[in-house]
Amino acid sequence: MTAPVRRASVFAIICTFALAVPLGGPEVGAALAAVVILGAFAVTDGPLFDLLAYPSDYEDGRLYGLITFVLATVALGLIAVTTSMTLAVFVGTVLLIGYGNVAAQFTRQRTDSDVVIVTVFCLVAAAAAIVGQAATVTITDGAGTFESITSTLPLMVFLGASGALLAALLRDVLYSNDDPIVMLAVGLLCWLLAELEPTHALPEIVAALVVTIALGYVSYALETASIAGMLTGILLGLLTIVLGGYGWFVVLISFFAIGGLSSKFRYEQKATMGVAEDNNGARGSGNVLGNAAVAIVAVLGYAASSAALLPGGHDPSLFLFAFAGSVATAMSDTLSSEIGSVFDTPRLITTLEPVEPGTDGGVTWQGEVAGIVGAAVVAGISYGLFPEVTAVGAGIIVAAGVVGMTVDSLLGATLEGRLLGNQSVNFLATLSGAIVCALLVLSFAVLG
Repeated sequence: MTAPVRRASVFAIICTFALAVPLGGPEVGAALAAVVILGAFAVTDGPLFDLLAYPSDYEDGRLYGLITFVLATVALGLIAVTTSMTLAVFVGTVLLIGYGNVAAQFTRQRTDSDVVIVTVFCLVAAAAAIVGQAATVTITDGAGTFESITSTLPLMVFLGASGALLAALLRDVLYSNDDPIVMLAVGLLCWLLAELEPTHALPEIVAALVVTIALGYVSYALETASIAGMLTGILLGLLTIVLGGYGWFVVLISFFAIGGLSSKFRYEQKATMGVAEDNNGARGSGNVLGNAAVAIVAVLGYAASSAALLPGGHDPSLFLFAFAGSVATAMSDTLSSEIGSVFDTPRLITTLEPVEPGTDGGVTWQGEVAGIVGAAVVAGISYGLFPEVTAVGAGIIVAAGVVGMTVDSLLGATLEGRLLGNQSVNFLATLSGAIVCALLVLSFAVLG
């Protein structure tokens, strides 16, 4: 057994101590955490230090990796005992990180395939989270345990899968010893999702996982998404299906599919011109989030509004239009950029002066037409899937997409490269599309 596997195994055992909170109460859990932290400060060398130390710990001669890991666990436990976060979410999150890490380290010793390592991590982490939640329910519920587990199993699976995907994504984009950050992020996400109280049955949750994982892997196999982009897409797709519905997912996946394929349009020509996406057009997590973050916030807003968690009594359908407006913007901007960039006569949107292909803020009439068509595709899909989207509503979605595309070009010509990066510009553009769509819907009283 190699050193990384041994260290991860010990950390997993320490994570199992989280069960002390439902078993003996917060006081027992705090006492165990204090013992581990004091012991970590006391051990500065020797075999035990070598067993528990991250490479960076040797420079300081302290087990700071273990200490910060336990402190993150304590912080999450404090949130659980002082807020509406359940102990099941707390325990499930801690076991998810601990045992997922063991599985990843063990697999890494046997293969160099990043996809295999990520897959094993997600499977074991999700299983550990489900077992941890079920064990906590068993400990705390007493009578009626079987009924409690049966009734909450769909939620446990949803939280376990969502947490595992987020953890795998963060582990891919952060440093390997950033597990405290990963743990807190996963715990907060699972807490939020539990508060939304999704009501799907277990077969529906499993079906959503199968659909999103299959499409995510296809995007990776076709080289339209990196591993991080694949994980981000799967997570966003799962949340969209469970919290919104398959109609919402179809709208979102239309962007990923058409946008991803458009990056392959005349790719060699774009590469020669210096305007092609990096990594053979495979989109990473930053690109996916820059284009889809507003959409997923709209899905969360829809779920929160439907669950009456938002003040003011907002019509949930308003979030549907905000969602469609943001996706229409992303589709419009992506097609405009990917198709318009192959034409060598772009003009700067602010002055209409000719500029070099690939210049931020440069537009072509061919790209503008492609962008309008992209917004119309999203509007047409929305019109066909959602009764709330009338012909007027579809027109509003097209208008919002075109406005968002224009905002993207204006930001590119004025702020990108100086104050904003590409992903920030994408985010602000999709946000503008969502806001414009929602405001136009309210103005035209489309919601009736």
